[in-house]
Amino acid sequence: VQLQASGGGLVQAGDSLRLSCAASGRTFSSYAMGWFRQAPGKEREFVAAISPNGVSTVAADSVKGRFTISRDNAKNTVNLQMNSLKPEDTAVYSCAAKYATTSYLVSRAGYAYWGQGTLVTVSS
Repeated sequence: VQLQASGGGLVQAGDSLRLSCAASGRTFSSYAMGWFRQAPGKEREFVAAISPNGVSTVAADSVKGRFTISRDNAKNTVNLQMNSLKPEDTAVYSCAAKYATTSYLVSRAGYAYWGQGTLVTVSS
């Protein structure tokens, strides 16, 4: 599966931004999807993930209540709605896919397919 992320940009603290990830392939609904981010000088960190059927989600504590992950299997897309953005959210955001043996799998790690990142910059 090939992934293409988009939607990054420069925003002010408190603003919202919506990232999208378009996936190629006919079996998108068989993949658990995740969003990760990497800030300058820091390691990549998990942001949020969603199960293949879209029923189960998980988010990092740092974004819980502010970020929402969703997916549209008919359109082969996964989105990350980011609200109340903070300067510490500044990072390159990447989407990732993991083949799942169950429809309810949601995972923070073990992703095999990665898209290129999209830069999100939040100014104070």
